Amino acid sequence: MTIALLDGDIFAYRTAATAEQEEFWIAKARVNEMLERCLSAVKAESYQLWLSGDSAENFRYKIYPEYKANRTAPRPRHLEPLRELLIKEWGARLTHGNETDDQLAMNQTKDTVICSIDKDLKQIPGKHWDFVKDIYEEISDEEGRIRFYKQLLIGDASDNIRGVTGIGKVKAGKLIIEGMSEKERFDLVRSKFNDDKRFMVVVDLIHLWRFEEDYFSKRPNIVEWMK
Repeated sequence: MTIALLDGDIFAYRTAATAEQEEFWIAKARVNEMLERCLSAVKAESYQLWLSGDSAENFRYKIYPEYKANRTAPRPRHLEPLRELLIKEWGARLTHGNETDDQLAMNQTKDTVICSIDKDLKQIPGKHWDFVKDIYEEISDEEGRIRFYKQLLIGDASDNIRGVTGIGKVKAGKLIIEGMSEKERFDLVRSKFNDDKRFMVVVDLIHLWRFEEDYFSKRPNIVEWMK
């Protein structure tokens, strides 16, 4: 049984952006077609569709008020109507306290496939389908952890998260390699930040939840490592 985990934020935004000069019925037809094509491509027998809820409830804005503050462009005019359509006609669920990425991560199992184009989700092991490029990947636990720690070093400009100055993809790839233990990666990245408070904020911003209230910085082993 294959269950598609659909990133509703991206489906809605991409469709709305491409239909900015069109009437709403065109945007509606496009999002329906995109969703149906995605479900067909992964041979889904069922699906879960998620949308990010109220940003005021999102813990990331609470620990870092500048989160996504660089996104100043006007929202596409059909975005909200498309979100309503996904809720009413496709059964989309709203997140509370976190984001769509976290919900997809929490629901990923051996029977699911994450359908998104968001690079952040590549830290989650399992099946992934890029519905824009039509690329299928299966990510291992090791690959997921490597991606996570590399992203900490690089940061995420699209979300206004600053990593370590002077470290990009190439340098991060040389620092975070296969065979390192979790603690070795953690200690290395921590040392590069040289600022524990900012380091732990970036950790919690980039880390995707795997269970309810999954604050990475509150895990027992992390608390011990930070002493």
